[in-house]
Amino acid sequence: MSKVVIIDDEPLARSLVVEYLQQHSSIEIAAECNDGFQGVKAIMQHKPDLIFLDIQMPKINGFEMLELLDSTPSVIFTTAFDEYAIKAFEANAIDYLLKPFSKERFDLAIQKWNEKKNTTSSDKNIQALLENTTKQPDEKSRIVVKNGSDIRIVPMADVMYIEAYDDYVKIFTKDTYFLKKKTMNYYEQVLDSSQFFRTHRSFIINLQELTKIAPLEKNTYVVLLKNGKRIPLSRTGYSKLKETLGV
Repeated sequence: MSKVVIIDDEPLARSLVVEYLQQHSSIEIAAECNDGFQGVKAIMQHKPDLIFLDIQMPKINGFEMLELLDSTPSVIFTTAFDEYAIKAFEANAIDYLLKPFSKERFDLAIQKWNEKKNTTSSDKNIQALLENTTKQPDEKSRIVVKNGSDIRIVPMADVMYIEAYDDYVKIFTKDTYFLKKKTMNYYEQVLDSSQFFRTHRSFIINLQELTKIAPLEKNTYVVLLKNGKRIPLSRTGYSKLKETLGV
C-alpha cells in the first residue's frame, strides 16, 4: 500500500483528488493539508510515497515547502498556473496537472508515477526543480528556513551575508544563521543585484551591511561589515564591487 499526502489550499481541489484516488485501491490517503506548514508536518509524520502539491498557497508556496524537506517524496503538481510546467518537466517531475483536470488526465499521472517510482531519485529530481524553476516575486523578498521543528520566514533585508557550506549555504542574520540546501550560484542569480553582491566564490554580502573595503596583502582585499565580520574579496570581485559602488 502506497501512502499519499494532498496539499492544496482549495477544499474543492483536495476533494477532487480524493474522489479520483478512490479508484486506486493500492493508494492510501495519509493526510490532507491546506497550506505548506501543515504539509511539512504531515510529510515528516507519515513519510508518504507521493504528494499532490499546489504551487501558489498562502503562508509559503509549494516550492518553498519542498525546500524545507530533508527527504522528498515523489511529487505531482496540481495548480492553475501553467508557467511553471516547462521547468517542472525539465527537472523530471513525475507530472504536472493543470486545473481543472479530468479523471483520465489524473489516472495518466498515477500511471507515470507507477512507472517511475522504482527507477528515479525523487530527492535529486526535486533539487533540480528547485534550482531551475523561475522564482515567484515573494521568494525574492524572503527566505523560508527550518530550524528544528520551527519554520521561519526571513526577510531578505535581514540577511547580512551568505556563505557556502558543503552542499548547503549558511544564511547569516544579525542574531543567528540558518542552513539551506541551495547553491551560491542559485542565490547569485535570484537575489536583487542592487542589494546583494558576490564578493568571492564562497560569499555573498548584503551591500547595506558593507562599511569598508580594506587591503589584506599585495593585491588582495577584504570587505568589512557593520558587525565587524571580514569577508574575502576576490580580485574579480574587487573590480566589480568598485564598479557597483561607483568608485
